[in-house]
Parts: sequence; C-alpha cells; structure tokens
Amino acid sequence: MSQDGDGIDLENSLGYVLKEASSALRIAMEAALRPLGLTVTQYSCLELLAQRPGLSNSDLARGAFVTRQSMNVLLQAMERDGHVTRPSEAPVGKTLPTRLTPRGRRSLQTASAAVRSVEVRMLSGMTTEDQASALRILRSMIGSLRDDA
Repeated sequence: MSQDGDGIDLENSLGYVLKEASSALRIAMEAALRPLGLTVTQYSCLELLAQRPGLSNSDLARGAFVTRQSMNVLLQAMERDGHVTRPSEAPVGKTLPTRLTPRGRRSLQTASAAVRSVEVRMLSGMTTEDQASALRILRSMIGSLRDDA
C-alpha cells in the first residue's frame, strides 16, 4: 500500500519492477546497438528473420511489438540500407515475404554479440539455478496472463 493508503506500493509491485527491468534492458540494448547503427526494433526484426525467413510485415510487427505501419516504415528503411529484401509483388495473396541479405546477416551477427553481452551483464548477479528459476517463473506469468485473455 502507498503511504496515503491509495494505490499500490511501487517498490513491492512485481508488475512495476518488471516494467522497470524491461526499461533498463531496453536502454542497455539501445546503447549497445547504437554504435552499430541499429535500434532494438531493427535488431528484433533481423533476429526474427534469421529464425523464420519469409515472415510478413504483420508477423514481424507482432514479433517486435510494434504496429504494422511502424514495421512497414522500418522494413522500407532496412531494405534501402541493404539489410533485407522483399519482392516487389506478393508471390501469393498480399503478403510480401521478407528475407535477410548477406549484409543483414553480418549486421545480425555483430548485433547478437552486443545484445548477448548486455544479457550476460544483466544476469551476472544470478546463479545458473536463479536464472533457470527466473525464466520458468516469467514463462508461468506470461502463460497465466494469456490463459485469462
């Protein structure tokens, strides 16, 4: 409870602390990716395409937690920069499958190392068992919230 009795005690609110951790992680990732000329969203897009080549704009937007419109603008810029390629016309339906270029793969390799160093730093105060427990607990929370949706 807050001091005046209304609301919640943010210092002890798991949701608030999760948001704070998410924000700190994003800031650290942005700092690590900035020298490489990438944003977290661009990195996410490269990573998603490496794991699942040919994803659509909508699939990429969902995976990177942005709107379809934002992803479309991002993909246009990444295509101009030579990181991805999309056909000028959809081979089937309206979907333009996106694929990494060799330049995109090289950028991803460098960016992945930078992001991994951030994650290692974030987890440095935890034992391997703590890390496994944290991952299990977070997955459980996600599952519980999705089950109720």
